[in-house]
Amino acid sequence: MDFTDIFPFAVGDGYIILALVNFFGSLIPFVPLPGFLLLATMSIGNEYDLHILALVSAVSATAAKQIIFYVSFKGRKIISKKTLKRMRPFQRLVTKYGAAAAFVAAATPMPDDIIFVPLGLAKYNPKRFFISTLVGKIVLSYSIVFLYHYLGLSVVEPLVKDLDDATPIYIGVVVFGIMMTLVIVLLLRLDWARILGKFLPWTLDENNDDQLDK
Repeated sequence: MDFTDIFPFAVGDGYIILALVNFFGSLIPFVPLPGFLLLATMSIGNEYDLHILALVSAVSATAAKQIIFYVSFKGRKIISKKTLKRMRPFQRLVTKYGAAAAFVAAATPMPDDIIFVPLGLAKYNPKRFFISTLVGKIVLSYSIVFLYHYLGLSVVEPLVKDLDDATPIYIGVVVFGIMMTLVIVLLLRLDWARILGKFLPWTLDENNDDQLDK
C-alpha cells in the first residue's frame, strides 16, 4: 500500500492541506492519526521546509485543541452538581499541575484529550493551557519531522506495507476514539475525593478553592 491510498485527497500536497488535515484530525477527540501520518510522510525528502512543516502542524493542532478545551470548559453547564462535586478534588489537582500535564500530553504521542477534556471541565486557566499546549505541540511536531526526515521510509513504511486496504486503519481509529470517550465518561464518574484523598489529601482542602478560578 502507498500513502496516497490513505490520503487520496492529498495528491496536491502543500502546507494548506497539512494544516487542514491536522486541524480536523486533531479536532476529532482521540484520533490524531491522519495528521501524524501526513506530517511524517511530508517530512521525508527535501520537498518541504522542515521548520514550516513543524510550525504548521503545531499551530493547527493547538487551534483544534483550544476548541476541544473550550467545549469542555463550557460543558460544565450540562454536568450535574453531584458530578461537579465529585470532580472538585481533581479540579484542585489540575489547577496546581495543569500546565505540566497539558505540556506532557501535547508533547507526547499519548491521547492528549484524556488530559485536555478534564482540564476544560475543571476550568483550568485558558491562557496557561494555550501556552503549554502550543509549546508541547511544537516539541512533538519537530520530533516527528526530524525523526522521519532523517530515518525516512524505514520507519514509516512498515506501518502500512502489509495493508491492501486502508479500511482497517479507519476502523481502528474509530474504535480507539470510542474507547477513549468511554475513559472520559469513567473519569467523570469516579469518586475523586476517595482516590486522591489517599495520596494527595491537600486536594480535599476547601480552603484552596479561592485559587481555582484564577
